[in-house]
Amino acid sequence: MSLACCLPIVETVYCLACARWVWNKCLYTAGYESENWGPATAEEFEPVPRLCRFLLASYEEDLRNPIWAPPGGYGIDPDCVILRKDHERTQGQAPPYFLYLDHDHSDIVLTIRGLNLARESDYAVLLDNKLGQAKLDGGYVHNGLLKAANWVFDAEKEVLQQLLVRFNEYTLTFAGHSLGAGVVALLTIVAIQNREKLGNIDRRRIRCFAIAPARCTSLNLAVRYADVINSVVLQDDFLPRTTTDLEDVFKCFCCLPCLLCVLCLKDTCTIQENKLRDPRRLYAPGRLYHIVERKPFR
Repeated sequence: MSLACCLPIVETVYCLACARWVWNKCLYTAGYESENWGPATAEEFEPVPRLCRFLLASYEEDLRNPIWAPPGGYGIDPDCVILRKDHERTQGQAPPYFLYLDHDHSDIVLTIRGLNLARESDYAVLLDNKLGQAKLDGGYVHNGLLKAANWVFDAEKEVLQQLLVRFNEYTLTFAGHSLGAGVVALLTIVAIQNREKLGNIDRRRIRCFAIAPARCTSLNLAVRYADVINSVVLQDDFLPRTTTDLEDVFKCFCCLPCLLCVLCLKDTCTIQENKLRDPRRLYAPGRLYHIVERKPFR
């Protein structure tokens, strides 16, 4: 009898906790995260719009006859595309990418496109991870993205070395979007760790721009490589700040209410400081640029 009397109280407490969780999620805006950050300078942010156009171009089937070109085009000379690999040529080991020689900006650019919802191989890369599964340079990284980064580096290191030796004043830029952003972030770390395979180039010649990246590096790596890796996050973008393993999201998608109940209890009962102290916890890589377009109810 006493147990039956406690059930309504437990249900009430649980409903209040869920209501609080939903309220916080609905009213939360990422604009609060960066309200105390300093503004980026025009000089340091200058490559981002240009590289975003390159990334958009990576989704085109034919660069000479583009279908979705933005106003002003992609700013790409198809004759300067050194190589291009689709899913078939990467054998599903990495997302499609192309290598471009940007003479106008003295830059060698390798761009990797984002998640293709119709490709199981992309999901396999994204979901291949467990907490603390992969280590790199004294920190923790996303296992599937690290495998993809190693595959791209092994496949293209000789071509990159030849270009860097031939154009010894050019910078080497890795750019990626979404899934590709996580790959290029770890590819940058792998390249820096293996600079002897790229002609012993100076670290300052290597840089990375990750647009809407997946969380792929532990905090110590994100800080140590902030001088070369730049992450760009737009407003409330989901992927760079998701608080749950994507594997759980996709596996439980058929029972989304069950997943939400579990997340509610987990977020309510887990102490934030404990999560932040976990060295295996993954974050968006490098230095963060946050583009805020709006605030709630505005």
